[in-house]
Amino acid sequence: MRLLIMGPPGAGKGTQGALIAEHLVIPAISTGAIFRSNVANQTELGQVVAKIMAEGGLVPDEVTIAIVADRLAQPDTAQGFLLDGFPRTVAQAEALDAILEKLGTPLDTALSLTADPDELVARMLKRAEIEHRADDNEATIRQRFAVYQEETAPLLDLYRRRGQLTEVNGLGDIPEVTGRILEALGR
Repeated sequence: MRLLIMGPPGAGKGTQGALIAEHLVIPAISTGAIFRSNVANQTELGQVVAKIMAEGGLVPDEVTIAIVADRLAQPDTAQGFLLDGFPRTVAQAEALDAILEKLGTPLDTALSLTADPDELVARMLKRAEIEHRADDNEATIRQRFAVYQEETAPLLDLYRRRGQLTEVNGLGDIPEVTGRILEALGR
């Protein structure tokens, strides 16, 4: 199965993505994790990404797209994959379409975790308190929701029009949400 996971900040994409990928025996591919790994290992890409992030910028689409294209061409993705963190925009979705067409492997499902924003803000504030994350204050969290709504939410319409969107309630305990996802995926 080839799928991507989307949802607003705090909806549990990383947690559920890893569990679903493990259940389906496919790699979970997180662009954020790829960036962090490259920065930590001080690779050439990591040095570029670290500089961009240090200046407060976003990694350009062409860099992100190249990384995803390279990762999806690896042998372990032949039976499927779960993308987390990509695509984030319609332009990136179109680039993903081109990558998958070249590989001859169409996307099966765009999975979207849905949740009430106020409940997610409360969840993220609690996490920030537990993990002592000063950067996760309410203003910052709400700004991330605004960015998501502006840039990523249009993907929902795109995948809905294509008949590829599967929406699942992302609120509840982890096993409960995982069960809903697997049921929606017919697994």
